[in-house]
Amino acid sequence: MTPRFRILSASALLCLTSPALAEVINISSNGFQIRHEVLLNIPSEEAYELLVNVSGWWNPSHTYTLNPKNLNIDARPGGCFCEKYPHGGGVQHMSVVHAAPGKALRMTGALGPMQAHGLAGSMSWDFIPQKPAEAGQPLSKLVLSYSVGGYMAGGFEKMAPMVNAMLGEQIARYKNFANTGKVD
Repeated sequence: MTPRFRILSASALLCLTSPALAEVINISSNGFQIRHEVLLNIPSEEAYELLVNVSGWWNPSHTYTLNPKNLNIDARPGGCFCEKYPHGGGVQHMSVVHAAPGKALRMTGALGPMQAHGLAGSMSWDFIPQKPAEAGQPLSKLVLSYSVGGYMAGGFEKMAPMVNAMLGEQIARYKNFANTGKVD
């Protein structure tokens, strides 16, 4: 069994409300799994809507066009997490396979540079309502998990921590946007 690797993103450490859990759960010769958890000060239904409006919080440096306004998630089975190029064409980042507003969004696909390899991925965004004991406590928890498998020249030892850091940055921006209305 492969040992667990724990990597905390610097941006995740700066998040408000509570510390975020961010880790590479497993790296093997044929894939890896990542998990992130954050607490949100908005209800699960609102958190889901914020997620699918990805252009409001996604980091432009992790797009092909350097403009998150070109991103869109069509949150229905068969829908696309896509990016339009300004002069035609675009990129399908992932395909939606499960959309349950306020509860879960699941997509399949290999993100970014992983698309050039023989990889498949499954990403789940699960929203868990919280029961705050008093005012000001989190109203929901978001659990993001991403499993990637297949063949990649050179293996996954370098790729998994890079993907974990990128997703950690995205989830930190999402959490900040959900909790403060600002991505930074």
